Amino acid sequence: MELFVDKIFSVSEFIALLNIGLKSSKAKIIGEVGEAKAGPTGHVYFTLKDENDQSIMKCIIWKSRYNLYDIKLQEGMKIMAYGYPEIYPPSGRLSFIAETIELAGEGGLKKQYDELKKKLEKEGIFAEEKKRPVPRYPQRIGVITSKQGAVMADFLNNIGKFGFKIKMIDSRVEGQTATRDLLASIKTFRKQDIDVLVIIRGGGSLESLMPFNNELLVREVANFPVPVIAGIGHDKDEPLVALAADVSESTPTAAANLLNESWEQALLFLERYERNIIDRYEMILDNYKAIENELKISLRNFKNALLNAKISLRDSLNKSLSGFRSLLLAVNQKLGQAEKAVFFNNPERQIRLGYSIASCDGKIVRRTGDVKIGKNIDIKVIDGKIISEVKNINKN
Repeated sequence: MELFVDKIFSVSEFIALLNIGLKSSKAKIIGEVGEAKAGPTGHVYFTLKDENDQSIMKCIIWKSRYNLYDIKLQEGMKIMAYGYPEIYPPSGRLSFIAETIELAGEGGLKKQYDELKKKLEKEGIFAEEKKRPVPRYPQRIGVITSKQGAVMADFLNNIGKFGFKIKMIDSRVEGQTATRDLLASIKTFRKQDIDVLVIIRGGGSLESLMPFNNELLVREVANFPVPVIAGIGHDKDEPLVALAADVSESTPTAAANLLNESWEQALLFLERYERNIIDRYEMILDNYKAIENELKISLRNFKNALLNAKISLRDSLNKSLSGFRSLLLAVNQKLGQAEKAVFFNNPERQIRLGYSIASCDGKIVRRTGDVKIGKNIDIKVIDGKIISEVKNINKN
């Protein structure tokens, strides 16, 4: 403060200077709620006191912040507040400006969890009939988680290589500002064209998972325009966000496997279909090979039959030709004999040998009965014809 030794401040200037310094002095304070009341603007004014002594601090939580948390401040409630001190200029009073509030201790948290769960169950927020199935073959995936730690790496290592288009929003998933981050992330994804929303984080205690038991967040998940998958690890009590989601998985890895499921089934179907096509092709190919073999055998048999027929035809032809030759030779012999017979029996030859041929009325005279007395007979000799009249017939 030595910088301001020579500077003279007005009261308001000095309070403003103090508040600048105080605002950077953020802290967590645990204590018991004394009195709590809401002002006309909806801001909540309350006191925190120690259990062991009478130390009291006046606190304020603005309406916009108070509505983020499912806590109705009541006297005697033990809470933890996170914020910074501030001096109110009109009164000079020091107050603690709470940015976040949460119940302190598992007992109070469990009571808050059970009451909100019962309330939302009555409204049907968790009803099974409201659950929507994860779309088949999703591609555009919205993911809300913290980039710190191994959760996102586990998710990406288990997501299949099916062309997923993954958009991730880094959000705190534990601590004072987690609820605000988660709500902002969901509202951002409402404006995005996605097929499914995935909210994931590792396991934890009821206290560490309290951001996922926020009423506003649960309602946002239940009313989200596309199916929501929650992959939030937990010990005993399932986070209310997981109960409101369309599908709840116990781990981020299981959430990734769920997204893979329809694609893996499609891949299995394609593999089986491909195998069936190959089997059918191989069967058809085997049938064609069998037909080809049968045709080869038939062709070989046909060639053999054709060769045998050729040989048989040749043998038959040879036999026929041989028989024809024998027949022709016999005919020639017969013709020769006939020619000799004709030659030797030729009337002309007989005439040349000194014989003559007699005919009566154009018929050869062979015996005495062929002529009558008084008839003319033509007698053919070598150099002409003699016509004579029958005078007398002598029979032997």
